[in-house]
Amino acid sequence: MLELGQNAAPAADLIKDVTEANFMADVVDASNEVPVIVDFWAPWCGPCKTLGPMLEEAVTKANGAVKMAKIDVDQNQQLAAALAQQGLPLQSIPTVVAFVKGRPVDMFQGAVPASELDAFVKKVIEAGGGDASGGLDGALEAAEEMLNDGAVEDAAQIYAAVIEEDSNNAIAYGGLARCQIAVGELDQAEAVLNGVPAEISSEAPIEAAFAQLELARQAANSGPLDELKAALAADENNHQARFDLAGALHAAGQVEEAVNELLELFKQDREWNDGAAKQQLFTIFDALPGNDPVVLNGRRKLSSLIFA
Repeated sequence: MLELGQNAAPAADLIKDVTEANFMADVVDASNEVPVIVDFWAPWCGPCKTLGPMLEEAVTKANGAVKMAKIDVDQNQQLAAALAQQGLPLQSIPTVVAFVKGRPVDMFQGAVPASELDAFVKKVIEAGGGDASGGLDGALEAAEEMLNDGAVEDAAQIYAAVIEEDSNNAIAYGGLARCQIAVGELDQAEAVLNGVPAEISSEAPIEAAFAQLELARQAANSGPLDELKAALAADENNHQARFDLAGALHAAGQVEEAVNELLELFKQDREWNDGAAKQQLFTIFDALPGNDPVVLNGRRKLSSLIFA
């Protein structure tokens, strides 16, 4: 399993080793979405060994507003020669070039102080139309987008960085826990949530993450869909089969169908198993964004049943 956490290694999607084969995709094309800073280096270059880690740190601190590509010029001589023919002075290394919208927009050569690296990264972000202020809101939005796109390690790194800057940020704690859930590290997710400061423990992002954790644990024990559907078809009043079917449907990503089964169970017997259907509905609702159509429709239908 992937181990995610506050001390995660540099995110694979933020900092990459690039070759001639993937230069177009990971530098030129990628810079249409977010600026890409390219570090041209070689193993024998002393200043490169100093500059590289400092540049990685500066890029990582930008929380996804810029990416970095590392190109070993010894291993990619044809690429270096082709770029030199296009006007990039790669005769001396380290050479650092920033690409925005597919084109080089700024560069420097040689090792420079960390403060100059931070200024360079900030300038590149601004050249790409991004916000270089370091605001946490932008970082959280980037992390959420990464998580939704499946870049879980990248998102986890940004959420962890936000927590380092703001130890009471409920969105970051909830997001980091959801990253753990996404890779099946449920105990790690629980540890993250149990470590939330008391003053934010009841905030919506924390409660949503707890709800997602509970549903993930249930999913691990859900039964086969076909068997549960068959059991319910044999006896439509088999409340346990309907409840278990709802769990299996949710585990399969059929959230709306799961909600409908729980609503039907509540309609048939709202007191069954100490109101388990209603409680499970609330857990599903809490795990989803409040404006999700499944939540809005589900709550409306549940209210109609309650007050019928």
